[in-house]
Amino acid sequence: MNITEETKVGEIATQHPMATRVFSRHGIDFCCGGGVPLQTACELRGLSTSDVLGEIEHVLAGSDPDLDRWDEAPVADLVQHIVDAYHLPLREELPRLESMARKVARVHGDKDTERLGGILETFLRLEAELGDHMAREEDVLFPEILRHGEGSDLPVEPFVDDHSDAGQALAVLRELTDDYQVPEGACNTWRALWHGLEALEQSLHLHIHLENNVLFPRVGGAHATGR
Repeated sequence: MNITEETKVGEIATQHPMATRVFSRHGIDFCCGGGVPLQTACELRGLSTSDVLGEIEHVLAGSDPDLDRWDEAPVADLVQHIVDAYHLPLREELPRLESMARKVARVHGDKDTERLGGILETFLRLEAELGDHMAREEDVLFPEILRHGEGSDLPVEPFVDDHSDAGQALAVLRELTDDYQVPEGACNTWRALWHGLEALEQSLHLHIHLENNVLFPRVGGAHATGR
């Protein structure tokens, strides 16, 4: 694949998974915003497209071109990977983050009531939405995908919409945490919460990318809007 300024971010991430490291480093949205050209994505972040292209080329030069090419894997394997690598860890991680978010808001709320309260509120909403979303995927969508296979023209748009909502919540959390810069004098729980939320963002971006840009176009037909 010849990557140019006009290549869509989602296509780059799909065909060159290691490029997502560069996107994550610069805050480039390759999941919900994967349908835009690289130049547009860079302009939105105030980045030099040529510099980002250079970083991508550097990363790809030392990587296995076939590493994690889920666009070429059987659909059933991709579905199982999403459940094992993302759904199951989320069900363990979300309650841990909730506990920390509640503790930080309770113990340190007097230091920054509005911000810490906003973080807790946004996270709780995201947690509830993700729980419902994953349940609907595992109970309804994924069984239909396994039953009908690739090219089955399933209605995936509601799930894409869910991803957009999750992406907006992640953007709010990043803004409220000042790009996850740990405040001076923060306790260990506060620090762990910031690091945990940033790791959640990175994981969800990869998770959503695999669904929006890889899985859904293969099973959603005209309904797929990930690319």
